[in-house]
Amino acid sequence: MVKVKDVRPSPPPVPRAGRVRSVLAAAVLVLAGAAGALCGPAAVAAPAAPAADPDRSFRITDPRITESSGLAASRAHPGVYWTHNDQDKPLVYGIDSRTGETVATITMRGVGEPRDMEAISVGADGDIYVGDIGDNLNGSWDHVWIYRFPEPKTLADATVDATQYTVKYADGPRDAEALMVHPTTGRLYIASKNEDGGGLYEGPAELTANGTNTFTRIGEVPWVTDGAFSPDGEELLLRSYFSARGYVWKNGRPGADHRVRAPIQGQAESVTYTLDGSALMFGTEGTRSQVERVGIDKDGGSSGGAGSTGDGAAGDGAGGESGNITIGAVVLVGAAVLFFGFKRRKQSG
Repeated sequence: MVKVKDVRPSPPPVPRAGRVRSVLAAAVLVLAGAAGALCGPAAVAAPAAPAADPDRSFRITDPRITESSGLAASRAHPGVYWTHNDQDKPLVYGIDSRTGETVATITMRGVGEPRDMEAISVGADGDIYVGDIGDNLNGSWDHVWIYRFPEPKTLADATVDATQYTVKYADGPRDAEALMVHPTTGRLYIASKNEDGGGLYEGPAELTANGTNTFTRIGEVPWVTDGAFSPDGEELLLRSYFSARGYVWKNGRPGADHRVRAPIQGQAESVTYTLDGSALMFGTEGTRSQVERVGIDKDGGSSGGAGSTGDGAAGDGAGGESGNITIGAVVLVGAAVLFFGFKRRKQSG
């Protein structure tokens, strides 16, 4: 495996846009609480699944994981999910969904100090891809990185040699938080993040560690904080702070889209399909953060959060769908108003 010497410049410390995110998270939590009060008894969560069942809703217990920014289902270890902090040492954590406990801490060797890791995906080749693709300068870094290493065959703390890829966008720098590897072609895609809508970018057929990998814009997407391909490669799922949408994937391009039910979370940062494709797992940042399981209906839509352990809104409750949709709309509009209102005040100040 090719090792790439890290020659990146050391940019001056830049504070993460924490104030905006904190206000946004607080707004969502307050409005979600109001929604719960309006729902009343109809919003009772589904009974918890037995602890032995994999791919259930779970809470991350590791105190080191405070900003879980990406989530990917393990291909080698059913029921285990890989995650990472967004600004950290080059570490990736394997979490057992049965217990919420860390069962492997992987240190990536040969990639330098990550700048803003925001996404993770497991390819059909059995490799784990980590997207150091965030941009705290709002899209002014001229390049970002992707790290790659084979998924460990055993679950234990280990140091692995990782390959580092330099990435640029054909139309200039972008802030991004979503990296997806197609499960059959192995091609990589990045969705950029912008309040007015982002772009979906396609990587080259094969990545090179000896030069720059240029990603080309192939479509328009809404505000995106993470994404994932279905295990069969026929759908692309993109989530944001307030919603999620599924896109039919055909001939290497996104097609018709539809609404996907997502839980209300304080800072909705991550999503992945379960290994068997029967459900979606939605994650959020924060200490002891919750990952919510949302089952997928046979028609491709999402259903209630079977096995939910409680802190999200994945479950619908019998007969309460229309009420929850209305309340969800209120939450969405209210939180958006607070968020963009705060941003305008910040810009004017």
